[in-house]
Amino acid sequence: MNPKPHERIKRTGKQASGQGVLPLTFAEVPRHIPVENLLSHLISFCEFGKSTRTSLTEFHTSTGEQDDIETFINEFWTSKQRAANRLHEISYRACFKPQLPRFFIERLTNPGDVVYDPFMGRGTTPLEAALLGRVPVACDVNPLSIVLTKPRLHPPTLAEVSERLAQMSLSDHDEFPEDLLVFYHPDTLREISSLKKYLLKRQAADALDQVDEWIRMVAVNRLTGHSGGFFSVYTLPPNQAVSVKAQIKINHDRAQTPPRRQVRAIVLKKTRILLSECDGAMRQTLACAARRALLLTQPASSTPQIPDNSVDLVVTSPPFLDVVNYAGDNWLRCWFLGIESNSVAITSAKKLEDWRVAMTAVFRELSRVVKPNGHVAFEVGEVRGGKIKLEETVLPCGVAAGLRPRLVLINDQEFTKTANCWGVDNGYKGTNTNRIVLFRKNAV
Repeated sequence: MNPKPHERIKRTGKQASGQGVLPLTFAEVPRHIPVENLLSHLISFCEFGKSTRTSLTEFHTSTGEQDDIETFINEFWTSKQRAANRLHEISYRACFKPQLPRFFIERLTNPGDVVYDPFMGRGTTPLEAALLGRVPVACDVNPLSIVLTKPRLHPPTLAEVSERLAQMSLSDHDEFPEDLLVFYHPDTLREISSLKKYLLKRQAADALDQVDEWIRMVAVNRLTGHSGGFFSVYTLPPNQAVSVKAQIKINHDRAQTPPRRQVRAIVLKKTRILLSECDGAMRQTLACAARRALLLTQPASSTPQIPDNSVDLVVTSPPFLDVVNYAGDNWLRCWFLGIESNSVAITSAKKLEDWRVAMTAVFRELSRVVKPNGHVAFEVGEVRGGKIKLEETVLPCGVAAGLRPRLVLINDQEFTKTANCWGVDNGYKGTNTNRIVLFRKNAV
């Protein structure tokens, strides 16, 4: 059982290692709603004018027994685009809204608690945790994740970025991959190749600082897109790079050629947007979180760097079967970073049973690192037109790992941006619900 409010020990935020102290003067955030009251909180939730619907989700345990768990359906966070802090505006395929981790972080943790995401992606959970004064811990087998996440935990100033861009040469390049001219004007490609050389040289010398890491993150995010704010000619949205062959067809169909883009100007413009809400108080909060943050590049099923019983809350979303081709989507980003995309062993199970086995291994590791009475919020969306409800598969995975299912939360809302981008009606393609299974680790 969770302690009553008057029984809780005052937190100092000190780590066992003594590294850093988190102050207790973070921006106002809702206090912990004890899990005993969470069910009634969800039932009465009507922030967006809708009443919560309830049902039961049936599943079979690993021993074959049938069980069910209470399920709550509502719009639990806003469907509006860009409603979160602008630091989140880094694109990554199949990422969830910052409001999803915020919903659970605000209700199940206090400032100074540890929040973990074993499938970090673009870093939505660790960044939102840091913004809320929690300690971010995250892991992803894809090295791109740390590139996208770490700089936003300790952002430089606009002046620092501007000065560094002015200092570097964008006419010193060793390679000029002509196949990429389907995306870029020749002069733009020279600048991109020069920036790549500069960053890889600094990395090899272990000389990358916070400003370099920020510029690298922004450049990776601006490689391709569908507006003048990207380095490329018009192509698919920035979270997925099409093949050279596919881009040739896009150029032909649109009768377009890559225009000249100014790399420095684009990086600086995106930096200005990302930092537009980053004031002194926010920088202080992020700095405190960054000092204690732990970001890992390895499989989520083996994270010995994370101590036993050290995590208060897990909020994550794993790869959904073989729905998303992460390696294919990120091939151009990997080129820029000097990473061989095919070498990244991202889970991409084609069969439901293979996915279940992989997730059970992850749950066993989560059961080890989560504190007694801590929680795991595992988001699985919907796949294959809603024919497969992965929450029914996730539930026995968690149970087999020793976690106790508390509820299933379904955030049901009309999608706008994703559906409209692909020119299809809402509900026809794309994910229209977030389906989260909430587990709790029993006290010893």
